[in-house]
Amino acid sequence: MSQVDAAKRPQTTIGGLLASKEIAIACGSGGVGKTTTAAALAAMAAVHHGGKVLVLTVDPARRLANALGLEGFGNVETRIEPDAFKSAGVRPRGELWAAMLDTKQSWDDLVRRHAPDRQTAQRILSNPLYQNISGKFVQSHDYIAMERLYEIHLEGNFDLIVVDTPPTRNAIDFIEAPQRMAEFFSSRLLRLLIAPYRSRMVNLATRPFYQVADRVLGSQFLEDIAEFFILFQTMYSGFVERARAVERVLHDSRTTFVVVSTLEAAPVREAEFFIRVLSSKRFHLGGLVLNKVLPHYLLDEGAERRASRLYDDAPEFAATEGFADALGADRQQLARVLYEVGENFRNFNIVARREAAQRKELAVRPDVVATAPEFDADIHDLPGLLRLGERIWT
Repeated sequence: MSQVDAAKRPQTTIGGLLASKEIAIACGSGGVGKTTTAAALAAMAAVHHGGKVLVLTVDPARRLANALGLEGFGNVETRIEPDAFKSAGVRPRGELWAAMLDTKQSWDDLVRRHAPDRQTAQRILSNPLYQNISGKFVQSHDYIAMERLYEIHLEGNFDLIVVDTPPTRNAIDFIEAPQRMAEFFSSRLLRLLIAPYRSRMVNLATRPFYQVADRVLGSQFLEDIAEFFILFQTMYSGFVERARAVERVLHDSRTTFVVVSTLEAAPVREAEFFIRVLSSKRFHLGGLVLNKVLPHYLLDEGAERRASRLYDDAPEFAATEGFADALGADRQQLARVLYEVGENFRNFNIVARREAAQRKELAVRPDVVATAPEFDADIHDLPGLLRLGERIWT
């Protein structure tokens, strides 16, 4: 079976899913453990599958660096030292690398690549408006993340790239970013912005806008805007071609999406929405990872019946000969403890049943569903990532 055929075959585990992919994109709402999960998947792939595995994050909170026990890293891929695995008691078959998106640097590289000549590139890079938005324009994260992913994949230095997507208010922003960029370059708004300065004449339609804008913003600001977009249009064909190439990579059979969520109400709604969007746009939805899930034993019907008996008959159990004495308690105190234990188990049973129902509904479309419990402490190092990875890998 070819690699492409293997990539199309549905898998039953996260490990099996990643074995046949070259790109895995972890996505979901903020605060659900997406960054940690992406790093855990990459670490497990390096341990079990071998080859070179890269985890690429665009999360400005730098949580990935913390989770990998690094002080920080940037646009350039950095290898996690083998000693880090050795300290965790693991001998990986491959290599784990990490990189964090530097939006400003990535935009600069993109301009140098697509500008028609060095002089034009330099004029764009030194334009005040470009300098301002390339480092601060939040939405540019979406496009530049996909652009950087495409570039790294094209270079072919890694066998698997796991992408931790940026936090977005709309979960589909980043997968639509290449298309939006292509549409922007041919938009009517862009033509209106640059037309007066390209022709050096303000026409009747735009004159009122520019007269008001000039008084409010100043002539220099408007000239900077116009120069920026005129120069940017010289890169139109390169950007559009590149955006379409990025879209093809996202739809390739060797690319998969892994939705990460908890089973709290808001993240579940976000996950449901994102799963629908991925399916409707025909992206491969390979996995669903649910974090902080209650343990399965809470669904045990026999245990729930015994908890109910403990709740209903706490005084009777507390009166059992020698039971209270063995615990150094009086019977009334012991009865209250048994009552609380029974009630708490039943309450957790209700929540666990609700989680099981939510999981069943979410599991209809992804190939693989994996769950992880809530850990006692935050994950901030490689052993912690591997501990999480073991829970979701098989």
